[in-house]
Amino acid sequence: MAKITAADVSKLRKATGAGMMDCKKALVQAEGDFDSAIKILREKGQKIADKRADRDSAEGAVIALVNDSKNRGIIVSLNCETDFVGKNDSFISLARELAQVAMDASSKEELLAADFNGMTVQEKLVEQTGVIGEKIEIGDFKVLEAPFVGSYIHNNKIGALTGLSAAVDGAETLAKDISMQVASMGATTLSYKDFDPAFVEEETKSRIAAIEKDNIELGRLGKTQKNVPQFISRAQLSDAIITKAQEDLKAELKAEGKPEQIWDKILPGKLERFISDNTTLDQEKALLDQNFIKDEKKKVADYVKSIGNVEVVGFERASIGG
Repeated sequence: MAKITAADVSKLRKATGAGMMDCKKALVQAEGDFDSAIKILREKGQKIADKRADRDSAEGAVIALVNDSKNRGIIVSLNCETDFVGKNDSFISLARELAQVAMDASSKEELLAADFNGMTVQEKLVEQTGVIGEKIEIGDFKVLEAPFVGSYIHNNKIGALTGLSAAVDGAETLAKDISMQVASMGATTLSYKDFDPAFVEEETKSRIAAIEKDNIELGRLGKTQKNVPQFISRAQLSDAIITKAQEDLKAELKAEGKPEQIWDKILPGKLERFISDNTTLDQEKALLDQNFIKDEKKKVADYVKSIGNVEVVGFERASIGG
């Protein structure tokens, strides 16, 4: 029977991250052969992985990285079953190591097949499933390339990347601020101009129906009812509609007895409110049309323009639990 030393156990533990007793048992079973012991631990991991394949891996850690040239970024989420494991320092460290490997991958499949210290990433995940005792898998994998890329991570739970058209002065701050916006507000497209007309039409119907249903209950309770918008996107507000809105607002001011000489001071604010009330979809889903989280008096697009001759050309977002 091979003699198993503490140094042997320590070496195997360092290589695999498995517990001391698991490492000792594997070495004993392998009669002291290091490579066979690693194989035994991987087989254990595969058995656990098979048993837990149907488990929900909705916790974990998200890592966002940008290369030294600042023209390529990745987001990787390493998923597990419990928040306890997801917050563990060794788990987060593993997520960071995998993110470094992901910098050279172009797809999730390529990442899983990539080398990780002599094994594939997929094999490493199986191994760690055995070590941790939970289902461990790559959740999201996003890549963004642009003339300048910046990133932001929130509590290792949400990661975002922003691509800019040029590496101008202030690009680092701009890209981080916009990435923070993406992480916080969850936009799905750059501008309202990107919406499909059929999608806007369907959303309009469903949102108006939902508000009208709420108003029935609010009316029953004697509470103030919600405003029912005519539209939900700037894409619907043609020049003719804006002109009509201005005329309607003037009629309101006249009916209220407001002197005509002060209308010019009142109308811009009322028109801005009309547009705000009728562009809720843009504010939720279109990045450049959202209120900037650091200064809600301006839109994201206005903030970008204030930096100089640069545009946001793309963004990506990943999070734990959706």
